[in-house]
Amino acid sequence: MSVSTLTAERQAAPSDRQPLVVDLDGSLIHTDTLVESLVASLAHPVKSLRALFALRRGKAALKAALAEIAAPDPALLPYNRELVDFLRGEQQRGRPLILATAADRRIAVAVAQHLDLFDLVLASDGIVNLGGATKLAAVKQALDGRDFCYVGDERRDLAVWRGAASAVTVELSPGLEREVAKLVPVERSFRRGTSRPRALLRAMRPHQWIKNVLVFVPIVTARAVWDWAGWIDAALMFAAFCLTASGIYLINDLCDLAADRQHPEKRHRPLASGTLPLRVGLAAAPLLILAGAAISAAAGTLPVLAIYAAMSIAYSLYFKAQALVDVFLLAGLYSIRLIGGGVATGYQVTLWLLAFSSFLFLGLAMVKRVAELKSLVARDEATMAGRGYSIADLPILEAMGVATSFVTSLVLALYVQNELVSSGGRYPTLAWAIVPLILFWQCRIWLVTARGGMHHDPIVYAARDWVSWLVTLSCFAALLLSDKAGFLLR
Repeated sequence: MSVSTLTAERQAAPSDRQPLVVDLDGSLIHTDTLVESLVASLAHPVKSLRALFALRRGKAALKAALAEIAAPDPALLPYNRELVDFLRGEQQRGRPLILATAADRRIAVAVAQHLDLFDLVLASDGIVNLGGATKLAAVKQALDGRDFCYVGDERRDLAVWRGAASAVTVELSPGLEREVAKLVPVERSFRRGTSRPRALLRAMRPHQWIKNVLVFVPIVTARAVWDWAGWIDAALMFAAFCLTASGIYLINDLCDLAADRQHPEKRHRPLASGTLPLRVGLAAAPLLILAGAAISAAAGTLPVLAIYAAMSIAYSLYFKAQALVDVFLLAGLYSIRLIGGGVATGYQVTLWLLAFSSFLFLGLAMVKRVAELKSLVARDEATMAGRGYSIADLPILEAMGVATSFVTSLVLALYVQNELVSSGGRYPTLAWAIVPLILFWQCRIWLVTARGGMHHDPIVYAARDWVSWLVTLSCFAALLLSDKAGFLLR
């Protein structure tokens, strides 16, 4: 919209209040469009490398190059809904609204068209980076020096507030809020809903750490529960896996921003929703992985962790979108935790245990995909964003998953016979109780999934399910008591 049109609308407006000049990144939306474009452009490595060379011509040129490669979809951006509602109310009262941002013009115009709120858009144009004092000059020129109220969210906005007549602040720290109040009257303040440390902890997904309990399994299957040194070594491996996994979860969420924002539950994740800045995720991910590597090196298991990290990152960046490859890779990621526990404690992971775990976790990976497809049916959608499956794949995935679960029980029976029973297999022991218990648990998991009640992650479901806990405790009790029971039956 032209300046002359804006002037005409101002004259026609019934309100004589100051025009509202609104920042985009961090204010109107809970994210930074430059970082969004940078992360999305990594899917096109050659193009993104060329875009980085544009930085030689200035930051505005970099923004334009990245926006050309991977401009975020304005319909999926995490908007500050409270601020948007406030702006709509001001618009209805006839108050002029200007979007003034250092983001690239292509992105800013797309946002303005999506919201249908603004009378004028001022943005970086590939040559001039519209930030700080440059933004203030552009706003004053557009308004012919008229007073305005500026909506901002960070310290760099102080340069604009110094030239404004009033302010609307968005999620400022108390100290910065006081600085702004000393410069201009504060018309309204929008507070931060969730603290960033809490948002970072949520993004690290500590509830997923339960998967790393697998590192303790080799101690139990070796019947070495009184080996305290082994437990300490396993605990170090557990911590290494937890930190590394959390770092990779952050990478996964950064790669999945668009897909997560289209999911009814995942859109609430800290990075997708904007409660955790993308810059924090980009910084925290490598730090967590390095911390995990340091602990793993101390435990003498760095090669195992390196393989796990490489497989996880490859899954996040590419293989999660490849049908069937994704579930086999997920099963491998579970099994490598067992191997890590065996290496850390010195207790061998037998081929029987590895075969059993591989089939078990392959079945659970298929449960995960079937549950996600079931949720698609409930939402009347045909394809899964960011995945290689559609509704048509549901029957065959269910068939393969159920078959895998029964093969798991068959392998478990052979494992119990060859590895766990006492006296060379001549006497029945309580270890045999594990076979029907595990089969019952898997059948129940599939029944819950078929009824649409499965969480998108079956491990998380099991951690919250009392029946799963009862089965797990019963299996451990049967294993630990099997030697004594075998002795009594001789």
